[in-house]
Amino acid sequence: MSLFGLFGSKNPSEEKEEKNIPWRRLVSMEQLKEIIEVSKGKPVAIFKHSTRCGISRMVIKQFESEYDLTDEQLQLYYLDLLSFRDISSEVGITFQVLHESPQLLVIKNGVSVYHASHSAINARKLAEFV
Repeated sequence: MSLFGLFGSKNPSEEKEEKNIPWRRLVSMEQLKEIIEVSKGKPVAIFKHSTRCGISRMVIKQFESEYDLTDEQLQLYYLDLLSFRDISSEVGITFQVLHESPQLLVIKNGVSVYHASHSAINARKLAEFV
């Protein structure tokens, strides 16, 4: 029990349920070809995240708390754009989307059908593409 609910809970039944987000790490250029192929059968989302940006950290936490699709419905990729700048640049070229961070792209049939950045990123919006 916590003091007036201010300092946390000691009761395990009050703890937040951890979600298991089916992230796939985007770490190679070859994966972009795979993404295009997979997107012909089901939608693919790429979340471009800056690990040094407070806004990006806030947006990814919100995204993860809202995300409720299965791996069968949508294939979800995570791109650490600071570690993989070349891949981030190629994502922009391949899918003809101007780079922003954080950024979410939805790929269907090999093309970007939706993209959003910053506070416009909404995990619930992904259900529209499934």
